[in-house]
Amino acid sequence: MLIGLLTAVAASICYGSGSVLQAVGSRKSARRAAGATGHTSGQVTAHGGPSLSSTAQAAMTWEFVVGTVLDFVGFGLGALAARLLPLFLSQTVISANLIITAVLSVKLLGIRLTRAEWTSIAVVCSALVLLASAAGPEGSGHTPLTTHWWLLAVSVLLMAGGTVLVRLLGARAAIVAGLLSGLGFGALGVGVRVLNGIDPFDLGALLADPALYAVLVAGVGGMYLHTVALQIGSVNGATAALVVGETVLPGMIGVWWLGDASRPGFAWLAVTGFVLAVSGAVAVAWFGAAEDTGRAGKTGEDGPASTDIPAQTPEPAGGRV
Repeated sequence: MLIGLLTAVAASICYGSGSVLQAVGSRKSARRAAGATGHTSGQVTAHGGPSLSSTAQAAMTWEFVVGTVLDFVGFGLGALAARLLPLFLSQTVISANLIITAVLSVKLLGIRLTRAEWTSIAVVCSALVLLASAAGPEGSGHTPLTTHWWLLAVSVLLMAGGTVLVRLLGARAAIVAGLLSGLGFGALGVGVRVLNGIDPFDLGALLADPALYAVLVAGVGGMYLHTVALQIGSVNGATAALVVGETVLPGMIGVWWLGDASRPGFAWLAVTGFVLAVSGAVAVAWFGAAEDTGRAGKTGEDGPASTDIPAQTPEPAGGRV
């Protein structure tokens, strides 16, 4: 249990640091493009969201590259944690990258967190302690092969359909993109748990398992949608929505189908901790989104419009992004 917890905490630190660095890279790319052309043509779609070219340009900055490397390290550590802990614990601890994201955002993105956001973060931290105290053994993860095929189908539907939906919603899609990316990472966690050919290792069984390809689809799609969310909205709000997606559904699947359980007599504590963790994440998303809306209404005076930077990639200095 202790090794699993330490692994999940390390994954959380990698993911949180990576998110902020990716946000820094995304915004730097937008400022360069706006400064070089004097306008934002080609950087956004007709619906106001980021174009594929702007996303590709963001991925070329060194901050984004380092953030992506940290994401891959976090993925490896998170995958190991999903095999060592119940999903309701491993996914929730990993989702604590929200805290790392928020703290680093203060320094690197010039974000000022409100008292409500700090309070919500404290709630999440307290809830993680409750969860860790109540968690019992993880389930076996043995499921019929048809379940693996269903997981692959759902992953493809979520990532492909989500990409189309986000592009249609444009600048309004930050929270939606964050939630969809979280569902992708949640599917990834479930896929890792049920993978065949891991213990004992069997390369043939691993390559023949549809869950492996569900992991790849959900991971790549989730990373793309998270990148989009970082470009067009609050980094904390997008990450909080991601937390909900990657925590709630996988946690329930782990308990209902994979045999995850709490310690005898501590089910109430596990449920309380889980609900508080999710509620705290939603609160951060709610307060962050409300503040972004207020700031967007002032762009004509002191916001991004004055520097020709698109509204979905605002200048971080001096306020919340």
